[in-house]
This record gives sequence, structure tokens and C-alpha cells, in this order.
Amino acid sequence: MNKFFLITAFIALSFTCAFAQINTAGSPVSASKAKIVLFIAEQNIDSPRSAWWASEVDLSSTEAEIARQLLDSGYEIIEPGAMEEVINQRKAYRMTNLSDNTSIKMATLARADYVILGKAVASAGGNVPQSNMRSCFANLTVKLINVKTGKVMAYLDASGNSAHMDVISGGREALVNAGRQIAVKIIDKLKTIAQYTSS
Repeated sequence: MNKFFLITAFIALSFTCAFAQINTAGSPVSASKAKIVLFIAEQNIDSPRSAWWASEVDLSSTEAEIARQLLDSGYEIIEPGAMEEVINQRKAYRMTNLSDNTSIKMATLARADYVILGKAVASAGGNVPQSNMRSCFANLTVKLINVKTGKVMAYLDASGNSAHMDVISGGREALVNAGRQIAVKIIDKLKTIAQYTSS
């Protein structure tokens, strides 16, 4: 009888361990609770380069699209308003062109897990044939940085395009399209990191 109970207990324990392993291996979303801060300086057509941390504005068109995609995937975005106390600590934190080290320092103070640091630039092309519209393009490059280790986890880029009668509006659309494309790459990379760290 004792042997029967021991065998039963062993089988139950084996099933419990197996279930735990399957659950862990299949949960890359465990990193979806990661806190992310976006530092992407943006320059639209006929406009100066701008950055929310330098000019006390909200997220740029590019950042807003990336943030939307990340939020939909379960990640947490640290909003500009939550960074105000951090930014006010040093004048260097209001520079449009942030270095990797400065962005990491700011993200550390904000208790972020990852930094997305980069630049987005829109430009105007020629007229669209047989229309009053102008071709608009955007190029976006970013680094995904692990705040704790300071390591660059990925260098990513994307481009977007649009056609519009107003080049500023067209540039904004192109920037949003580029942001949408790079957000997919960022999410894929974060999932890969989560799978690697959980295995």
C-alpha cells in the first residue's frame, strides 16, 4: 500500500513539474511587463529637429505610433510627464542629441528596463505624376538598449512613405508609417530576448 502511494505521488509530482516547464517555456510575454522609455528625435519636412525631453512637448508622431504598438503588445511606456522630475535634474538631459550613456542614466532614474534611442527624419521628393501631390519619405534608425546592463540589444531601421498635397502632413504620415514598421521589429526582438532569458 505504501509503495502504491509513493508511486502515485511521484507521478503527480512529475506532471506538476512538466506543466511548470511548459508554462515557463511558452511565456515570452513575461517580459511584456517591461518598462520602456522612448528617446527618438524627430525632424519633419521644413521643420527643425525636435524632442519631447528637450522642448517639453509630448511624444513625436514616430514615438506615438511605436508606443501604441508596444502598449497593444502588453509593454509599459514611461510617458514624458512621468520623466519631468528626472529631466529637471540636469541641463544635459535636455539636449536633443542624447548619448547612449545619458539616455541610460535617465532611464535608470525612471526605473525603465529598456531604452529605445534613435532619430527619425522626413524628406520631400518630387510630384506624383498627374496629381498635385508630393512624394514624402521618412527614415528611422533606433537602438534597443538594456538599461540594467547598458548593452545595445539591437540596431534597427525602417522607412516610410506617403503622398500628400501638403508636405508637412505627408512627412508626418511617412514618419508614422516608419514608426509602425520599426515597432514590429522592436516587439519581435523583445520577444526573442524574453525567450532566451526564460530558457
